[in-house]
Amino acid sequence: MLNVNLVESDNEVGMERFEAVALLHMQELYRTAAAMLRDRIQAQDIVQETYLRAWKAFSRFTPGTNCRAWLFKILFREISQHRRRWFNRSQFCGPEALELLVYKEPQSEDLTDEEILSALQKLPARFAEVVLLVDVHDFSYKEIQETLNIPIGTVMSRLSRGRSLMRSYLVRAQSEPARPITLDVPTRMNLERAAFL
Repeated sequence: MLNVNLVESDNEVGMERFEAVALLHMQELYRTAAAMLRDRIQAQDIVQETYLRAWKAFSRFTPGTNCRAWLFKILFREISQHRRRWFNRSQFCGPEALELLVYKEPQSEDLTDEEILSALQKLPARFAEVVLLVDVHDFSYKEIQETLNIPIGTVMSRLSRGRSLMRSYLVRAQSEPARPITLDVPTRMNLERAAFL
């Protein structure tokens, strides 16, 4: 009976420590996942999976180290696995699964949040994740190096290239007329889901 009580009290202390250091970053993780996946429901699932994995590995977390970077590392690993699973599933969808739509981007003198988010979503994932971490979440290059497990030179290169691509997307968005775009299967499903709501 004594051993069971000790285990329960250790679990309660561990849970309190976990909540104190890890749950502070939930909104930030969610915003990043939503921006990377472009789907709020999938982002919620990924963040939930991130916290589940973090809780399971919390006994290996060293107190006093950067919990935020540790959680983002887990998050990006989960996003990578999610994309791999989606890619493997999408290989079985033929070209007939994609639809061609015409979308006219808004034209304005000033940049809107939507235009910036649209440009960010057009970035390849390897650039978008670095731009998000630096420009939105104020990560240092060293934190990104540890989070994404890439050299600092690569962080700087991807940031520079990502910002350059975003600038060109934003300039193009301001000057282009309506153009056809192809939506991937998850985006099409989100549109269909929205039509029923």
